[in-house]
Amino acid sequence: MGSQASKQLARRKALSTQKKTLCELNQTCGDVFPGSDYHPPDRKNWMSGLGPEKVHINKIVWPGTHDSATNKIGIPLVSRPFAQCQSLSIYHQLVRGTRVLDIRVQEDRRVCHGILVTYSIDSVIKDIKKFLAETQSEIIILEIRTEFGHQDPPEFEKYLEDQLGEFLIHQDDRVFGKTIAELLPKRIICVWKPRKSPQPKAGGPLWNAGHLKDNWIDTDLPSTKFDSNIKHLSEQAPVTSRKFFYRVENTVTPQADNPVLCVKPVTRRIHGYARLFIAKCVSQGCADRLQIFSTDFIDEDFVDACVGLTYARIEGKA
Repeated sequence: MGSQASKQLARRKALSTQKKTLCELNQTCGDVFPGSDYHPPDRKNWMSGLGPEKVHINKIVWPGTHDSATNKIGIPLVSRPFAQCQSLSIYHQLVRGTRVLDIRVQEDRRVCHGILVTYSIDSVIKDIKKFLAETQSEIIILEIRTEFGHQDPPEFEKYLEDQLGEFLIHQDDRVFGKTIAELLPKRIICVWKPRKSPQPKAGGPLWNAGHLKDNWIDTDLPSTKFDSNIKHLSEQAPVTSRKFFYRVENTVTPQADNPVLCVKPVTRRIHGYARLFIAKCVSQGCADRLQIFSTDFIDEDFVDACVGLTYARIEGKA
């Protein structure tokens, strides 16, 4: 009992120290970077606003959401706070400016986060199609994976092709160097990551796991995650020479041995430091590696930060 109490005291001290570290770093380094003062006039159509003929796929800083389809997961006020990472529907995330979706499914095609489940993947597809019907030049990266501990949904690759076929940008390394205008009217890069089923084949309508990578660490300590993100990002090749998407997640994760298990208060420890992260990447010379930047509970400022750096790249300012 005493050792457990001592451990919790040590964890609280570490958390307090790490919060202070990020706060002081923000005060000394600031959150200004090329394009940081840019705000898209229409987040729903921000890619169109930048000019589809000017925006190369590998120059985009893609605002993404982590565990995207968890807005209605579990039971409200009971199990939901332990698994909910977004408060908006898929459609409203896209309208807000999100362009990368992280969807986890189980055997019956229902979306899940661990053992908790929510609506069917059909609801996700419906929201995506609604958004695409209302816009003309917005490209989406849709990552779908079988959640850890679950089996792949039967014939899921065929399901995705049947549902999204007309929008799918086929797996092709040349896509990275193309502009949005060159890919239209195709609108979706769909990365399917099964656990046991065969990976999508090269040249097919779906992309395989090797085309979307990250270095996720399981921690609730914000400075630890921040530093890890910088370290792993700096080890990547610049976006102009990569043939895969690389994701950095501005999130921290509740830990089973910590009293605070609800997602929102834990992830808020790092949530407000997205602009600081981009500024730090610039100062350390690794901003040319930043590509997909994801968060929990996405807001307009996070989207604006990603779009701002994208704008600076297009204008030759970054």
